[in-house]
Amino acid sequence: EGQLEFLGIDISKAVEKRDRTVIRELQMVFQNPYASLNPRMSALDTVAEAFRYREGLDWRSARNRARQLLEEVGIEEALSRRYPAALSGGQRQRVAVARALACRPRLLIADEAVSALDVSVQAQTLNTLRESQKRLGFGMLFISHDISVVRHLADRIMVMYLGRIVEE
Repeated sequence: EGQLEFLGIDISKAVEKRDRTVIRELQMVFQNPYASLNPRMSALDTVAEAFRYREGLDWRSARNRARQLLEEVGIEEALSRRYPAALSGGQRQRVAVARALACRPRLLIADEAVSALDVSVQAQTLNTLRESQKRLGFGMLFISHDISVVRHLADRIMVMYLGRIVEE
């Protein structure tokens, strides 16, 4: 119940209307990257498609930019040619992060983005998110049940219970 505003616009209404001006400024990284990645596209093409969509680049330019971004998030060139089924959970999550960052969002929503990863891969993914946030200057709404993960990443924490804010 209620409303969520971003850039002075009610997000739920913008999504209903498919208002691309607002939607372009938001990106999501989901808990299960396997479900959010196209199984018929390589990691490289997944990120390149985001560059094509956001910046209108041709495939060659988009792939070059995608290679650079994948390298920044820890996906080397050999892995970038693989399809999601041939990547580990942590590698798939990094591809999902790279795809979101390729759109240069003003707000990144990470919904349980590291909960399915083991602790060492969680730390690497969290560090990647934090470094990218500093470098690109986007805001992040990080949703998690793990308070130690939230503490590592957040400047401000809100605790909710049954859909209500109980602590801030």
